[in-house]
This record gives sequence, structure tokens and C-alpha cells, in this order.
Amino acid sequence: MPHAAASIPSGMAHPDAPDELSPWLALVPALLLAALVLIDTAPIDFLVESWFYQPGVGFVGRHVWLVETVMHDFLKQAIIGFGVLLVLAWLLTWTRGQWRRWRRPLGYLVAAIGCASLVVTPLKELTGVHCPWDLEQFGGRYAYVHVGGAAPDGQPAGHCWPAGHAASGFSLLALFFFLRDHRPRLARQVLWAVLLFASLIGFGRMIQGAHFLSHTVATGLIDWLICLALYRLLLYRKVVGGPGAIAPAAG
Repeated sequence: MPHAAASIPSGMAHPDAPDELSPWLALVPALLLAALVLIDTAPIDFLVESWFYQPGVGFVGRHVWLVETVMHDFLKQAIIGFGVLLVLAWLLTWTRGQWRRWRRPLGYLVAAIGCASLVVTPLKELTGVHCPWDLEQFGGRYAYVHVGGAAPDGQPAGHCWPAGHAASGFSLLALFFFLRDHRPRLARQVLWAVLLFASLIGFGRMIQGAHFLSHTVATGLIDWLICLALYRLLLYRKVVGGPGAIAPAAG
């Protein structure tokens, strides 16, 4: 397939055919996300969060420099900077013909990382869940309310589900799909690295009292589904020619 091979960005072609896109990649995360919404996770969330809370003192990571400055501020700013560089790289693909082959892959990264990061804010407004540090059990003023639950009279809605800072880390799941078809081994390595990185960001916010465990897990599932959906829409092409063939890339 000379035409198909020519359409693959230089440096991305790989002799192994990409795996078929299994529906389970979407179905399992969607079911897990639905379970987090429909089943009250308070027993597990409160147990885990209690490990990081000292009555009369507060959460152990609330004012720790490494957590607040590095994990909370610097890493988020670094991801934003990475996103800006991707946008600039995508814009450059419109200036030279030889860079056109990178337009759709880079456009996918910009769209996926942007959507996975930005979707959290409107969801927080809809779900009405408070942060651990706002709850009575952890020295706050408000009663616990599960996702979509009715708050007591006079209690304002919370804005902590899903987890915002974890979304900046989990948005990088787009890198897995960016590499999946042409560098499958590297893609899997990147996937584990992103999961570890995003989980560390989420853990940092947990020990500060900003989020429960379920908040971070929900964010990872949401971002996975967004990155997968955009990959299916913008990049994925079914394998043509059987084993050893190369999937035609989006032009």
C-alpha cells in the first residue's frame, strides 16, 4: 500500500500491525465510572482519607512545600506549558507542506489533552460534592453528599468531583493513543508512566485533604474515555492487509 505507507508520519511507521480496537476499552471504564456515580463510596473514601488526617492538626500534606509547590503548582504549570508547545507545533504544520502529515496526530493531542483537562470544571459545577477538608468529619462545616445527592437545607454545593489537578496528569493518556498504532511497545510504556505520574498528582491532593480517592479514580476514567473517543474519531484506522500490515494513517 504505497499511498497508505506514505501517509504515515516519518519516524512513526512500525512493522507490527496495531491491535484491533476492542469495545472493552470503553465498556469497562464506562461501567466503573457508572459504579462510582451510583454506589456511595464514602466507606472506602473516608477510611483512606483518615490515614492522612490528624484531629486538631489537619491533613498532613496541607502545607508541605513539596506537595503544594511542586506537585500542585509546578507540575500543573509544566503540563500547561507542554500543551502550549503542542498547539504551536500544530500551527506550524499549516506553514510547510512536508509537515502536513503531522497535522492530524498533533491536532488529536491538542484536542484530547485540552478536552480531558477542561471537562472537569463543568462537571464540578454539576455534581455538588465537597472536598474532604470541607466536611464535618475532617474539621470542616458541611455534611457529606454523594455525587448528585441532595444537600441539607442551606448547605451550598461543593465543587470537588472529579479531581481537577489529577485531570492535568490523566489528560496525558492521549500520548498512549498518539503512539498506539505505530509504536505499540513505547505506547504501553508511556501508558504506565502517565498512570503513575497522574496518580502521584492525585495522591498529593488526597494527603492535602482536597480530594477523596474516588475523585481521582473518576477523573482517570473520564479522561481515558475522552482520549479514547477522540482517538477513535480522529486517528484510528482499522488494520488493512492482515498481520504485518500497517494501518493507513489519517491524512
